[in-house]
Amino acid sequence: MDMVKDKNKIYIFNKGAVLVSLLLSGLLLAACSTEKRLSSNLKRNFKQSKILKGNAVGFVLYDPDNGKQIFEKDGNRYFIPASNTKLFTFYAVLKMLGDSIPSLRYVERSDSLIFWGTGDPSFLQSRLKSSHALDFLKATNRKIFFAPGRYTGLFYGKGWSWDDYNDYYQAEINEFPIMDNLLSVKMRNGTLQIQPKGFKDCVITDSSSLNQAFKIQRNLTENLFIHPMGKAPEGFSQEIPYRLSTATTLALLSDTLHKPVGLVHMTMPEDAKTYYNVSTKALLKEMLQPSDNFIAEQLLLVCSNQLGNELSTEKTIKHVLKTYLAALPDSAVWVDGSGLSRMNLVTPRDMAMVLNLIYKEVKDQNLLFNLLPAGGKSGTLKNAYPRTETPYVFGKTGTLSNVHNQSGYVMTKKGKVYIYAFMNNNFVAPVSMVRNEIGRIITEVHEKF
Repeated sequence: MDMVKDKNKIYIFNKGAVLVSLLLSGLLLAACSTEKRLSSNLKRNFKQSKILKGNAVGFVLYDPDNGKQIFEKDGNRYFIPASNTKLFTFYAVLKMLGDSIPSLRYVERSDSLIFWGTGDPSFLQSRLKSSHALDFLKATNRKIFFAPGRYTGLFYGKGWSWDDYNDYYQAEINEFPIMDNLLSVKMRNGTLQIQPKGFKDCVITDSSSLNQAFKIQRNLTENLFIHPMGKAPEGFSQEIPYRLSTATTLALLSDTLHKPVGLVHMTMPEDAKTYYNVSTKALLKEMLQPSDNFIAEQLLLVCSNQLGNELSTEKTIKHVLKTYLAALPDSAVWVDGSGLSRMNLVTPRDMAMVLNLIYKEVKDQNLLFNLLPAGGKSGTLKNAYPRTETPYVFGKTGTLSNVHNQSGYVMTKKGKVYIYAFMNNNFVAPVSMVRNEIGRIITEVHEKF
């Protein structure tokens, strides 16, 4: 410690304290300088981009460590989020579900086991291959009865397009889904393979069709799957949503369990037990990486299972918005779990805040980034960025006609993580051009800052 005198005062200096103060000042100045350069770079990019010119474009870059917004362009403007909506569903699951997914609610009464669905999409899900809940039903010596009625909503989400009914990404919603609620048809070794096998007799040939490409078209109102004459080419594969009904559920369950499943109309009692199927993290990864609409929709019903007897998408959304997302910068319009609906409307500021809440909730950065698509490596971002030894972008895409969004986390070469929400609506250019421009701008953040 040094002491300096003059006529009127005595100054005492602590060299260590002065050094720390100078270092902190230097770090703050460096951070401020980086933020200014980053903001200027993004401003210039958006001003000069010919591809984004004329589009509805919104963007936010946020620093989760300092809780500071670095840059925004129309951050408070509303956009159709498409599959970016799944980030809202992701956060809802983190807040409402535990480590495992509740698959069945059940009671045992004398010689009977009565069970109710929870909406669990992992029951015989094609990629997860989990059989815990199935094995539970197989193992019981009691007579099995299914009690329907917990879900009273429509088989489509609010605002869904009816003419996508034949496409794999628009499977119907129900309280006890089986095998993704999809019919899988594959040509392997010269044989047309059909799953679930119970639909084999429902796949028929249209004898009036000639010289047409092999494709299966379901009848709009029933489980009748029609294909043209001729043999499917080797390697052919198609998934088609099947029509849901209680009778179909009972038939598929009985066929899978190799024993009869009865029907009983009974309200689920408060003492109903819960049987769990897969880990929540495993199911979230299956939703996020391939952007699985079916899993996203069903997960909102599973969340609703935590709130009472009724399984309701709307009930879950209202609860999450009121309980966990009340502080959103702008009032989000959120109507489904997947983002298939164009009625969803959110701002880039909302999206950035949800990503920040997810970041804080998961706490483990490596775990979070492993769940999400990784640029150049996995999921829907695999082809959006160059393949590098270590991915530097982790996030979620969202695409509909004339809509393409990308929101997530970008890591700079210095190891700094930023949250970004990049939303594009009302463009007529090819999606690939918009996707490449997003990649170029976000890569600059990684490379230069």
